[in-house]
Formats: sequence, C-alpha cells, structure tokens
Amino acid sequence: MDTMLVNKATAAVLLAGIAFFLAGRVSNLLVPEHMLEKSAIKVEVAGGAAPAAAAVVADEPLPVLLAKADAAAGQKATMALGCVACHSFNEGGKNGVGPNLYNVVGHASAARDGYAYSAALKGKGGEWSYDNLAAWLTKPATYAAGTKMTFAGIPDAKVRANVIAYLRSLSPSPVPLP
Repeated sequence: MDTMLVNKATAAVLLAGIAFFLAGRVSNLLVPEHMLEKSAIKVEVAGGAAPAAAAVVADEPLPVLLAKADAAAGQKATMALGCVACHSFNEGGKNGVGPNLYNVVGHASAARDGYAYSAALKGKGGEWSYDNLAAWLTKPATYAAGTKMTFAGIPDAKVRANVIAYLRSLSPSPVPLP
C-alpha cells in the first residue's frame, strides 16, 4: 500500500476529529446552557399536598386487586408488553425464548417440560401462587436474582393483577382466587 495514501487517510481522520471538536466548542458559545429559573410545568395537587407526597400511593392488597381484575385487559397487556414475543399461551403451545404459560397459575415453578430454566429460578422452588406471580411480574430480577428473563417488570399493580387474571383464565380448572 502506498504510504502517501495512508498519510492522506490519517490526515483526513484527524482533520474530521478536529472539525467536530471545534464545532462543539463554537455551538456551546453560540447557544449557552442555562438552568431553568422555575418549573416549566406546574403540578396542582388537591389539598395542597406536595407533589412528591402525592406520588406515593399504596397499592391495594393483591386479593382486592384480583377480585377487580379484568382478564381481557390482562390479555391486551400481554400483547402491549410484548410477552407474546417470548411466550406462548395456548394449551400444548411450544416453549419459545420463554416457557409456555398455559395453566401456569398453581403450577410448580421452573418445572415446564422441555424448557431450560435459569439456576436462579430453579433455586426458588415452590409454585406459581398469586403472590409469587405478583412478585415475579413486579420485577423478575428482584424475585430471582440471576434469572435469564430480561423483562423489566410491570410497575402498575392493577395491570399486574389483570395479567394474573388472564393467566388464571388459561386453565381447564382455574385456581380459586384468594
């Protein structure tokens, strides 16, 4: 390879780097950064409570949420959350990236035939009770540290209850509600 060509390529890369550096400096001079003097959005809270205090809302107990849960809304949530990308939900459905979830409520955890569960989930033992499902769906990585499921979780307790109600409906004899 010609050394002159290598020198030209190196010079071009260096010149481009210098140009980007200088463009950043000039743009910072033309458009200076400054902090807002007051909030751009005013948050009104009934009763004059501080917004931070209003954001802390206690979830209703799981049995109450499940009694009000909507399985159809849970099915829609599984679609919206992308659960169907990894799991199948039909009787006799094949395991995918995640196991088939038909008849999962009340079933032994980490025990579906033909699926390779993580050691973290195998180590949990037990069954998929309503409480265990709620904990898992809140944040899988917290429920079973080291799980291979990368799902972040469902922060909204009502949505979690709807998903659990949907999973409960996927059974020939659903487990009684608590």
